[in-house]
Amino acid sequence: MLLSSRPPSSRPRPSRRLRAALLATAAACVLAAAPPPAVPLGIGDPLFPHLGNPGYDVLSYDIGFTYQGDNRKPMEAVTTIDALATDWLERINLDFARGTVHSVEVNGRPAEFASADEDLVITPGHAVYAGQQMRITVRHTSDPGTQDGGWVRTSDGLVMANQADAAHRVFPCNDHPSDKAMFTFHVDAPKDYTVVANGLPVGRERAGNRVLSTYRTEHPMATELAQVSIGHSAVLHREGPHGLPVRDVVPAADKARLEPWLKKTPDEIAWMERLVGPYPFETYGVLIAGADTGFELETQTLSLFERSLFVRPGFPEWYVDSVMVHELAHHWFGDSVSPRAWSDLWLNEGHATWYEALYAQEHGKHPMEARMRAAYRQSDAWRAQGGPPAAPKPPAPGQKISIFRPVVYDGSALALYALRQEIGAPKFEELERRWVSEHRDGTATTADFVQLASDVAGRDLSTFLKAWLYGAKTPPMPGHPDWRAAAPVAGRVAAPRHA
Repeated sequence: MLLSSRPPSSRPRPSRRLRAALLATAAACVLAAAPPPAVPLGIGDPLFPHLGNPGYDVLSYDIGFTYQGDNRKPMEAVTTIDALATDWLERINLDFARGTVHSVEVNGRPAEFASADEDLVITPGHAVYAGQQMRITVRHTSDPGTQDGGWVRTSDGLVMANQADAAHRVFPCNDHPSDKAMFTFHVDAPKDYTVVANGLPVGRERAGNRVLSTYRTEHPMATELAQVSIGHSAVLHREGPHGLPVRDVVPAADKARLEPWLKKTPDEIAWMERLVGPYPFETYGVLIAGADTGFELETQTLSLFERSLFVRPGFPEWYVDSVMVHELAHHWFGDSVSPRAWSDLWLNEGHATWYEALYAQEHGKHPMEARMRAAYRQSDAWRAQGGPPAAPKPPAPGQKISIFRPVVYDGSALALYALRQEIGAPKFEELERRWVSEHRDGTATTADFVQLASDVAGRDLSTFLKAWLYGAKTPPMPGHPDWRAAAPVAGRVAAPRHA
């Protein structure tokens, strides 16, 4: 049955109070439907709590740069990220700063985006569910003009130095070593420039006066280890152990001058393999840059060095050799086996310093014991200044690389020396080989190391290692009851020049 409607004039009018309540309810509904403001996220790393992002696992990066020949100007870039969602994601946070974002797509569809501190916050058209794979494509600029990490301007181009908190100044990423992924780099540059990146070359296409170079890794990599070199460089090829391809990238004018250092690399790799097992990647090489960085850096498969280390008078041969071995050793300790959190940094630097010192002992006649005794004298001061090895103090404000303090270098190698004194050299060597074998291509924690050390030793070493790794004071050195630590003196302690 159809009912006739009441004439409009006869409809009852709501009271003023009711109208106000209805308007308030409608406004509340609108506000509830509006998405909350974009905010930066992090995974709660003890030293860099803003780094990394929850809710997904990156599988691969495909990154393209267009270099026009001026290392002061921003480059056009495209970063494509394939990832697996581990949570329901209405928004996706990436770490990214120092670049302009032109557009974002998620699974081929345009997505909204906003910047929040050093995060790029993406709102896809449809939420991504847990277990779903997603492809994020960001068209952006990459700015080499900043001076706080990421791109480093050289005398003839660019290189990268992303440790520990700077890869997101180069490309959008999940910038934390706990989320390793495969990488592909495409660099379009003028034909008179040489481009080399992590991994192996998989393509080179020339179009007019430009060349597109493509490199791809064969093993997962942390973002802080990414490397792209663009310059007037010579690439020198040689063979390492078991046919390993070794390629060094050096200023073209210096290749003859640097050859006495570069030709040592295959023997240095063989030396490390005898101690800890097979080299873990598809290639290795030395990248020598015309830049004053104040450090050397173990970027994966292509370690970055300052030119001045090799050409400046005053550095003895044994010292330069040992620094080269330090960065090489990182390819087992830090690159292949990456820290789960930045507070596990001692596992990287303590081990690299250990093999640096061991190489100096065997090839430069600088006894390990003398170096460790000197470190023991300073250990309490280092702990007071920077915290114990496995619980370092956060970086100083505005000085992100200040986590690279003496305590994570010689102070952490000292803890390894104490462990070898405690369990004996054969067990210690077994531990080292098992550590890099069992955690290859992965991440690991201090707790993992303590557990494996206990397994190898056949007894619980947690109390012993807790004192060495977390104690405010340096414990007595096994086998050396006469060693004494000096009282801490106020003042800043300079960090080593290598990372």
